[in-house]
Amino acid sequence: MLTLWRLLLCQLAVNITYRIVKANLCLGGQDIFATVKENSPTGEFVANLSIIGEPGANSVRLCLTGDNADWFFLEGKTIRLNTSSSRALDREVQGSILIAALTCYEDDTIQSEYRIMVEILNENDNRPAFLEHTVQPFSISELTAVNTVVFTVQAKDADEDTIIYVIDKSSPDASYFKIDLPNSGKVVLAKPMDFETKTRLQFLIYAVEMNTEEKFNTTATLTVNVLDGDDQYPQFQPCIPLSQDETHPICTNPVYIVNITEKEEDTILYFSPGPIYAVDGDKGLMTPLSYSILSGADNGRFRIDNETGEVTLTRRVENRLLTPTLRLRIMAAQRDDPKKYTVATALIRVLAENRFPPHFNRSTYKGFITEDSSPATLVHTYGNTVLVIRASDRDFRNGINPKVHYSLRPKSNNTKLYHITQEGFLIAQTNQLRAFEKHFLEVLATDQESGEVVQASVDIEVLQKGQPVPQSPFAEQRLYRRMDVSAAGGAATVILLLLLAALFLFLQLAKRRRRRKHPADRGSVAQGKHPNMEVTSPWVVEECTR
Repeated sequence: MLTLWRLLLCQLAVNITYRIVKANLCLGGQDIFATVKENSPTGEFVANLSIIGEPGANSVRLCLTGDNADWFFLEGKTIRLNTSSSRALDREVQGSILIAALTCYEDDTIQSEYRIMVEILNENDNRPAFLEHTVQPFSISELTAVNTVVFTVQAKDADEDTIIYVIDKSSPDASYFKIDLPNSGKVVLAKPMDFETKTRLQFLIYAVEMNTEEKFNTTATLTVNVLDGDDQYPQFQPCIPLSQDETHPICTNPVYIVNITEKEEDTILYFSPGPIYAVDGDKGLMTPLSYSILSGADNGRFRIDNETGEVTLTRRVENRLLTPTLRLRIMAAQRDDPKKYTVATALIRVLAENRFPPHFNRSTYKGFITEDSSPATLVHTYGNTVLVIRASDRDFRNGINPKVHYSLRPKSNNTKLYHITQEGFLIAQTNQLRAFEKHFLEVLATDQESGEVVQASVDIEVLQKGQPVPQSPFAEQRLYRRMDVSAAGGAATVILLLLLAALFLFLQLAKRRRRRKHPADRGSVAQGKHPNMEVTSPWVVEECTR
């Protein structure tokens, strides 16, 4: 009985020993910790196995399992990386660690299991990229103070490299901005903006890797829309510039002028230049304005519409001699900020009622000028008196309207040779005129109060030196008749001289012919006979026989 138990114990020991020896084929391994670079090629070495048993033995089977097991394959006792051209190992995609398990089987029984942990080493294979929402167009008021952080840009690098930001100073509007701290992305206003100068600013900004050898970078074009700020005062129109600066013109407000008569009342006044109108100097805001009369309203005689600026005369002026002019001081102010205002002057001139237009006493004036080397000479008329071209106005007792303006209508090049004064004198550039020339001018007389215009013509004749100016139109006609008679007598004398010359030539030719004839013929001729005729009596002539 004891022997049987010993046999059983021995058999059990043998079996246990066999199983231990058999299990030893999967012993000796350990957890694997390794590193591999991202973007490594297929077959890249990962780690060697330390298992005692032969992986190729029939009794041992090794398997790779786990979520990332497909990134590895076994080659003998070596674990290698399993990548391909279409599937690269990317730390930014797969993460920083690959985890798998190595399982050792014996007769389909798991004998051991080891962890495989492979760290993916980062490579600088990504460029920085700006976050889209941080480089969208910005809108900033022109009143923003210098050294204010106006916006912040931000870029990300998938390799988690440190990024710094740089403004390209060659950009058109780079001078307006600067970076506060290189790695902060905060953009600071470097100088004042002006909506009236530029409404849009653009510049280029770089995001650059600071801690890498490659210094990969990316760029973005930033656009800043400048918003109009309320920093300009109203201006009456039209703006009369005092400088050539079109961006920031220095303007003076116009003086608005209108004429009224003593009889006018309850009427809207139409000024020149008009209408009375002002605009906000901030063109982008165009703040509504309010109009008011600061002075000169004359106890309600004038009233202004506070929205349109339209001025109304409410009652008539009793005596234009006592009040020939009235002056209004009109203010245009912003409704939201009355401290921003401007003031213009409106001048109202009180005139007598215009019943008659100005007129010339003749439609055509006659002028004479003697050629000379003088640069300027007054044009004269008949009797060698100075020519005066003046329009009269029956609205005035003496017929002289001081508001009549004289000018020459530029109908031809002749106008450039003459100038008319406001007293009606015509001045000629004598050194540019030649004798016997005739010039025709048209004179305009404009009533600057009523706007009425009348015209007259001037017929100017240039005389040669020493030629007298006719005393009257009749004397001029007699002069022309005498000139015609003299011309006719001269022509007759010339004709007579030509006839005498022709007769003299004829006689000379006749003499030459006679000298060339036969002597007998010459004798007959000398006796007054025809060579073929014979005289039978003093008064009878008969033909001779041959």
